[in-house]
Amino acid sequence: MVEFALPANSRVQSGKTHKAPAGAKNVKTFKIYRYDPDSGANPRLDSFEVDLDQCGPMVLDALLKIKNEIDSTLTFRRSCREGICGSCAMNIDGTNTLACLKPIEDIKGDAKIYPLPHMPVIKDLIPDLTIPYAQLASIKPWMQTQTPPPPDGERLQSPEEREKLDGMWECILCFCCQTSCPSYWWNGDRYLGPAVLLQAARWIHDSRDEMTGERLDALEDPFKLYRCHTIMNCTKTCPKGLNPAKAIGSIKTKLLQRGV
Repeated sequence: MVEFALPANSRVQSGKTHKAPAGAKNVKTFKIYRYDPDSGANPRLDSFEVDLDQCGPMVLDALLKIKNEIDSTLTFRRSCREGICGSCAMNIDGTNTLACLKPIEDIKGDAKIYPLPHMPVIKDLIPDLTIPYAQLASIKPWMQTQTPPPPDGERLQSPEEREKLDGMWECILCFCCQTSCPSYWWNGDRYLGPAVLLQAARWIHDSRDEMTGERLDALEDPFKLYRCHTIMNCTKTCPKGLNPAKAIGSIKTKLLQRGV
C-alpha cells in the first residue's frame, strides 16, 4: 500500500491563547499564523483576544497592538500604513490584501491571518519574495531608449498616451495578485505571474519607451506569459482595484497583432 507523508513543518498546530484583559466588552479573536524556522517546530495558530474599544479600526492596528502589548515576538512587515508601500500584504479572512486597508469590522467571526500563500515563510507573517523580485528584475522595469533625451527637457507624451498607463502605474508590488494565482502556484519558477506581467505591460504601453519589440520578444514564451488563463483571481484580490488580467490580455493582443 502506498503511503503519503506531508513535508516537514507543513502541519499547522494549535498554539497559545492570549485572553483579553478583565472587563473588556468589545472583544474580537485574532488567530494568527506563527512559524519560526530556527526553532524546528511546526507552524501554529495563536489566538489573541483584542479589546476593540482600545484598538484602531484596521487589521494592522490590531497587529500592532498585539505586538506592542501582548507578544513582542510577532513578526510582520509594515511601513506607510496608507496602502502605498505594500509591505503589510498578507492573507486575511481568506483573501490576500493589505492589513492597513482591511477594516476589522468587515471580518465576521474570528479573524484568521496568514502570510501570503505559496511563498516560503521567513518568519510568522513574512513571506520570502526573492523569486518574485528576481522575476521583476528580469523584465527590466525601467524606461529603455536608444535616442538621446531632449537637451532642454524630459521625454514628453500626449495626454492620450499617458492615459494608456492608467491602471498599471498604480501597482505597489504588494504581490497579493501574484500569490493568489493558481498558475503561479504550479509554475512559479517559469511563469512570471500577474504582478510582474502588469509591470511589463506598463512599459510596453509607454510611448516613451523604445524597446517595445525587445520586451515582447522576451515574453514570447509558453510559460512566461501564456500560463495565464484569465481566471481573474488577481483582479478580485488586488487591494488597489487594478486589473492585471486585462493588462496581461493586452500583451497577448500586441503579440498577436505583431504576428499578423
